[in-house]
Amino acid sequence: MSTTDTTLVHEGTFAVLGADGCLTGRRGSSPDGLFRRDARHLSRYELTVDGAAPQVLVPLREEDGGATCVLAPAGTRDTPPAHTVVRELALVSGALVERVRLVNNSPEPRTARLALLVDADFADQFELRSDHRVYAKDGARRTVRAEATGLRWTYTRESTHAPEDARETWESVTTVTASPAPAAVEEAGTTARRLLWDLDLPALGSAEVLLRVEARPHGATPPAPGTDPTALAARARANAGDRSLPVPPQAPPGLAEACLRGLEDLDRLRVTAHGPTGAELSVPAAGVPWFLTLFGRDSLLTSFFVLPYRPATAASTLRALAALQGTAYDAERGEEPGRIVHEVRYGELAHFRQVPYGRYYGSVDATPLFLALLGAYTETTGDPGPARELERHARAAVDWMHGDGGLDAHGYLVYQPDPDGLVNQNWKDSAGAICFRDGTQAEGPVAVVEAQGYAYDALLRTARLAREHWDDPAYAARLEETAAALRERFARDFWLAEEDFPALALDGKGRQVDGLASDAGHLLWSGILDEDRARRVGSRLLEPDFFSGWAVRTLAAGQPAHHPLSYHRGSAWPHDNAVIALGLARYGMGEAVRTLTAALAETAAHHGGRLPEVLAGYDRTLHPRPVPYPHACSPQAWAAATPLALLTSLRAVV
Repeated sequence: MSTTDTTLVHEGTFAVLGADGCLTGRRGSSPDGLFRRDARHLSRYELTVDGAAPQVLVPLREEDGGATCVLAPAGTRDTPPAHTVVRELALVSGALVERVRLVNNSPEPRTARLALLVDADFADQFELRSDHRVYAKDGARRTVRAEATGLRWTYTRESTHAPEDARETWESVTTVTASPAPAAVEEAGTTARRLLWDLDLPALGSAEVLLRVEARPHGATPPAPGTDPTALAARARANAGDRSLPVPPQAPPGLAEACLRGLEDLDRLRVTAHGPTGAELSVPAAGVPWFLTLFGRDSLLTSFFVLPYRPATAASTLRALAALQGTAYDAERGEEPGRIVHEVRYGELAHFRQVPYGRYYGSVDATPLFLALLGAYTETTGDPGPARELERHARAAVDWMHGDGGLDAHGYLVYQPDPDGLVNQNWKDSAGAICFRDGTQAEGPVAVVEAQGYAYDALLRTARLAREHWDDPAYAARLEETAAALRERFARDFWLAEEDFPALALDGKGRQVDGLASDAGHLLWSGILDEDRARRVGSRLLEPDFFSGWAVRTLAAGQPAHHPLSYHRGSAWPHDNAVIALGLARYGMGEAVRTLTAALAETAAHHGGRLPEVLAGYDRTLHPRPVPYPHACSPQAWAAATPLALLTSLRAVV
């Protein structure tokens, strides 16, 4: 997103707006628009007054659940602007609402012509990305028609490849309604239209127009009601979760503010899902602009981070993922019995299976993280409800780890690169991320390092559930034996003797993938390392080639594969650092926890309290502020939850 954009998010709908509150139909790495269910429902939204676009006096700024900006036409000291435009916007699930108020700066009454150019392109998010892919959309049709108080755009597409008697029609709708109704509507392109009002402005008085844009994707619930931006923003604030936190006085400057901002963002990033019985749930989506949907790994780690403060988030996430757990074999989706879903999509391209992500299972780590969170929730809250309710799902997840996950056949959790989906199926899922020191991508089946730690933790936590809540001590003993054997194998096979550090992975030939990567820090969190090795790894991650002064880099500097602006090969991710901090705290490494927490709290302060998804990996000596990563998502759930994990780490070592 552009640094001048403002992003509004609410319950599965988001809008990316320019400093003047307008939309221009931008595509590529930072598209603007109103989005719901992976589609852009509003692509043009351009305001003019008396034939000209007003200039920005106060740029659009998110505040108290809404956003406002102040505009005015060009003027001089001798001829100041005749009027001022105040735009007040708010977002609710499925709808963007706005109040446009024109204030007459003159002691004489006047009439102003307000015009709003509007269009809806219904572009799927996968079409908007900068990967130059083109998707055939045979039978697609986009229309617009005028209605009494505005406009209605309709997008339809028929599945022409299905038998004629089994064809279904995809239909999505965008409507714009206005009060007062526009005086006229002009054509401004194929489906673009210009709404016109002639507003009478009393002397030193004002006039206003209320606008409501509704996004109605195929199969979605109706948008939330309301037309008053102030009232809707207040409603969003009223539905927020508890934001009180026990921040110790020794916390570094900025941490309390970052925690508060993180909780605010997590409230905005909630989306609706359903549990195994069909009950409606509220779960954390991954982030905007690309991932406002349920993601297995992201939602699980986010739930881990907030578990001490908002345990209900974990319970909802577990139930939602259990409902989507794999039950059959589907190679295109990567579905396997017992496997936990990686991501869920509702857009047109996913619906017609032109992308595999409608329900995609290409993740090696979501399944063990599901088990680990189920155990952690039970231990933290003392509530055995989810553990008992989801016993069948947990056992199926363990079976997947042993079978299709690779524990029995390979001794480790492994994944095969998916040429039509994700080449890498751990959290570093970009192509080339799991690499040797020289940058060569590991070939499968790949056993990535942190997944083995997750598996170890999952086995032990599930064993406790079996012994304490399922009345199955024999099953518990088998899981504990499997975990102990995994720990022993891991210490032998993954340790780089020369580097005194774990390998990033084992490749399909059993070779150690010798890139020095931050993934090793996750091993401290899971407890698979003995204390001596864990402390050496923790200390190594705070050395200058790993630690930039702002955060731990994904790949240590000085290796040929390292690049500070690579997505996973030299950048720094707040959530990755949160896992590392939790691991450092587990082994009582208080000074390291305080160093990392202070650095990330300061990083958050440089971003208005909001940690972005990812930072550039440049050293702190290069620039007095952390250098942004150009295409970072913000807000993003596990980055928003990172300050909470840092708080937990700090409290553990104070």
